[in-house]
Amino acid sequence: MTKLRAYREQDFKKLLAVDLICFVPGIAYTEEELRHFLGRPTAIALVAENARTIAGFVIADRFRSRGAGQWMGHIITLDVLPEARRHGLGASLLTQAEEQLKAAGCDHVALEVAEDNTAAIAFYKKHGYTTLKRLPRYYLDSLDALLMSKRL
Repeated sequence: MTKLRAYREQDFKKLLAVDLICFVPGIAYTEEELRHFLGRPTAIALVAENARTIAGFVIADRFRSRGAGQWMGHIITLDVLPEARRHGLGASLLTQAEEQLKAAGCDHVALEVAEDNTAAIAFYKKHGYTTLKRLPRYYLDSLDALLMSKRL
């Protein structure tokens, strides 16, 4: 049985390892980058634990948009180990992060996804995200990304 819980500092090394499994070098976060995102004062970090093993996690944050002055959510990363995929774990993590962003005053949430990650794009579309624009050379200075958004 998988349960979601808040991130704890002792989870850090496992989250770093999960991220390195889920993403190729250069797209996976470095130790410094992951610490930065987890250390933001407005960060939301949730862990999916299955029999005391971390099977996935999500990190989200919020910021004030310049033009509208409203809070906007941002899904920084959503990681689920390959063997734990297709069981609703990613959906649970995403939904919980979105609920917490909405409770924090966000009315929209955005994320970036590699253009060649068709499974992730389909997943986000299934959960109500639409593509806003293409971000040229976003990953590894060579791979385009899609900026996707959803109204909460």
